[in-house]
Amino acid sequence: MKLDNCIYKGELKSVYYEDGKAIKVFAPNYSKTDVLYEALNTARVEDSGMDIPKLLAVSFENGQWSITSEFIKGKTLSSLMKENPSKIDSYIEQMVDLQLEINQKQNPFLNKLKDKLSFQINSLDMINDSTKYELRTLLEAMPKHTKLCHGDFNPDNIIVTESGKLYVIDWVHATQGNASADVARTYLLLAMNSIKIADKYMNSFCKKSSTAKKYVEHWIPIVAAAQLGKHKPEEKELLLKWTDISDFS
Repeated sequence: MKLDNCIYKGELKSVYYEDGKAIKVFAPNYSKTDVLYEALNTARVEDSGMDIPKLLAVSFENGQWSITSEFIKGKTLSSLMKENPSKIDSYIEQMVDLQLEINQKQNPFLNKLKDKLSFQINSLDMINDSTKYELRTLLEAMPKHTKLCHGDFNPDNIIVTESGKLYVIDWVHATQGNASADVARTYLLLAMNSIKIADKYMNSFCKKSSTAKKYVEHWIPIVAAAQLGKHKPEEKELLLKWTDISDFS
C-alpha cells in the first residue's frame, strides 16, 4: 500500500490524505476483528442520522487493513483551544451543543454502554473485588437509556472547518446508553489536562441539558475504572482516586 501524504503517525495506525479522502492504515499485526468493528460502528452511526465523515471503503492490501473515509479539512478543537485561549468559553459551548446533538440520535444495533462498562470493570486487575462489586452495583442502579454515545468525546476528536462547522471523528467506541456516562468520561479526559476547563464543560452541559451535576458525578467512579483498563501509567494514580465511590456519594 503506497501512500505518501501522512497526516498522522501512530504505533498501531497511521492516517494518510489522498484525493479528498482520509485513509487510516493499521499495523500488520492489528486485529482484523477490531478493524471491521470500527467500520461497522461508523456505518451504524451514519445510519443514526449523525452528520459525520462518511465511510467509503474497507480494504486489505500487502498484509495491512485500512479504512477510507471522507476527509474533513479543518483544525481540531484542541488546537484551536491552544491557539485562542481567550475563546475557551465559546469553544466549550460549541462542544456541549455538539454533544447534545449526538445524544439525540439512536441506533438499536450499537452495543450497550452498560454492558461494555461492566465488562471493562470485571477485567481490571488493579482494584480489589470489593471495589469491583461496589462499582458494578452502582452501574446496575443507573437508569438504562439508548442515546448515541461517542465513547471518546474530546477536543482531539472534533474537527472545525473554516466555515465553523464541527465534525466528530473516531467512532470506534460508540455505544447506545446513558448520555451522562459519556459526559463523565469527557470530564475525566479534560480534567487530566485542566480541571478548570473540565469544570466549565460539566457546568455547561448540566445547564444546557437540565441535568443535575450530582447525577453526572455518580458516573465518574464507573468511567474512571473503565479507563484504567487502557493501562496508561500516567493516568493510573488519578483514576484510582476517582474510583472511590464515597467521594461522589
